[in-house]
Order: sequence, then structure tokens, then C-alpha cells
Amino acid sequence: MALKSAIEWTDATWNPVTGCTKISPGCAHCYAEAITLRFRRGPAFLPGQAVIKTHDDRLRLPLSWKDPRRIFVNSMSDLFHEEVSLEFIQKVFQVMEQAERHTFQILTKRHERLEAIAGELAWPDNVWMGVSVENQYWADRRIPLLAKVPAAVRFLSVEPLLKPVDLSRHLENIDWVVVGGESGPKARGLQEEWVRKIRDDCLQADVSFFFKQWGGRTSKAGGRTLDGRIWDQMPAVKTSTKKAGWDNPLRGSLSASSR
Repeated sequence: MALKSAIEWTDATWNPVTGCTKISPGCAHCYAEAITLRFRRGPAFLPGQAVIKTHDDRLRLPLSWKDPRRIFVNSMSDLFHEEVSLEFIQKVFQVMEQAERHTFQILTKRHERLEAIAGELAWPDNVWMGVSVENQYWADRRIPLLAKVPAAVRFLSVEPLLKPVDLSRHLENIDWVVVGGESGPKARGLQEEWVRKIRDDCLQADVSFFFKQWGGRTSKAGGRTLDGRIWDQMPAVKTSTKKAGWDNPLRGSLSASSR
């Protein structure tokens, strides 16, 4: 957990789940895995080795943070990992609903599970839901399922961007796009034309665009200037796109066992 985060598009991180399993090319040089191994907090994020842990003692942490902030949920894991129970995910969403002064930003690569259980979750207006996209293959699979989720803000993290991606046909139900290159000693390169194409698609569709980094050996190595300026647009705060008559069956306080 971090009260202040170095991630440009958020203010703090909250990790009620730790550990993950690599599932697509963007995971190859996972920074969360590197941190886990460096500080001996767990094994590699590989099938058969990864250990996924849920932390009930961390659930209520955001309720203790008085100043409003943007909070990245599970920077060290994926909330929709198949080993995280629906009951625990519901508890996380209940806390986010109670902590209405904060804005919670969730990212997942488990788009199928997200869609499958979205109807069993509370979707307060302070919860932003996103999927990670690293190439066209995963853009075409993850984004259409995200578009079905009744979140107030739907967003894409196109990081690390590994290949050219055409988002033009996917932006109708998207509010925000974050783009970034990979960082670390094995960073895969990012080309300017790939970033410009996404930026131009966002501008055409009136979608907020945020360029996080060029990447390189360190996250700050290449800076974050694109065509002579910093692109740090944020999505407009709005009421959620829930269908008329949507009712949250989980509204209420956490059970005593999770306090």
C-alpha cells in the first residue's frame, strides 16, 4: 500500500489482493512480479507457482484516509483473478461504495470474469473500471466486454503498448485511454506512430487521452512528452451508465467478520 504513488494517473494504491498469474504478452516483464521477487514477498507469477492472497485486514484501509484521492486498486494483483472469490470481490466493492470521497481505479486482464460477475457487484459512481490492452488481439477481446459493465467511467490502460493498435471502432463506450511504453532492463520498444494513432483516435472520438511514458530502462527514462506537450487528460466525472431500474442488492455495511 502507498499513500502516495509514483504512477502518474493515480494518487495512491490499495492492495487487498496480492499475487497474480501471467496470462498475456503484456505480463512478460510484470513490475508487480519483480517487486514481489525482489522483496521476497512470494513466488513468481507463473502457473503452478503463483500464490494469490486476499487480505481482510486491508479491506477498510481506504476508509481511514480522510483526504479525497484517486486510488489504484490492486497494483500488485488482479481483483478479478479466478482464485479471488466473488464474496471477497463484493467486500472490496462495498468498501469502495462506503468510501465515496475517493475515486477507485480498477484494472483487469480477466475480462471474461469481469463480465460474468458484473451483475453481482455494486457499481457506485466513484468506481472506474478498466482493462489492460497491449496489442490488437487483446483489444478486440477485452474492450467489448468492458463496454457491457455498468461503471461510471470505463477506461483502457494501453501499457505496455507492444504493437500498433486501432482503437477507433472500440471507443464509443470508453471514457479514458492511458498509453505507455514498457520500462525495465528488458523493455520492449514503443514507436511514436503507434502512440499518435491512438491519440488521434481519442481526439476524434472525444475520449480523454493520457500519455504516461515512453519507457526504457526506467519508467522516467524517455519522459512523457508527445509532440511537444504533456497529455494528461482525465475523464469527466459523471453519473454511471447503469440501466434504468438498476438496484444494488449488496448495498449496506460490511459483515462483522470483515471488520
